[in-house]
Amino acid sequence: MSRIQAPAKPSAKSRTLLDSVEKKLGLVPNLLKSLAHSPAALSGYINFSGALAQGELSLELSEQIALTVAGLNECDYCASAHTYLGKDAGVQEAELTCNLRGQSTDPKTQTALRFARNIVESRGKVEDADLLAVRDAGFSEAEIVEIIAHAGLNTFTNFFNSVAETDIDFPRIETHTIVQSA
Repeated sequence: MSRIQAPAKPSAKSRTLLDSVEKKLGLVPNLLKSLAHSPAALSGYINFSGALAQGELSLELSEQIALTVAGLNECDYCASAHTYLGKDAGVQEAELTCNLRGQSTDPKTQTALRFARNIVESRGKVEDADLLAVRDAGFSEAEIVEIIAHAGLNTFTNFFNSVAETDIDFPRIETHTIVQSA
């Protein structure tokens, strides 16, 4: 059971935000229900993820980065959600499993995932060579900024879900099983 349950009666601001999510997605994921305790945190997450969805990176790569970060941070909730969303985005199941390990069969995607992993592992203190590698792989400055942004946003949700022990409302993926089998 989740350690931070959804509020029984969200504030008017949170309710409005949750209603807009339900209208758009047809459901409200448990992560967002729990974030509703803080309209500021809920709004911040919704706005940040919405802005990134309009960015330069493809939906596929965005989900693959989310999986790499979830695998690294051992967040089963995010691994489950982004595996589900990644399939919807057209990423093959075998590739999604690789992405949880920070790997890809596509060299350019592999470079982006390695960069995202390095960002998280080094807490943003990447080497010049790491930045050069993503540039050499053909990523623009805007795309590099968005890889950093995705790594940060997904780290936030990973940490929140780990603290909250959010009940998983997607087909369950267990990161320790996949990441340790590499």
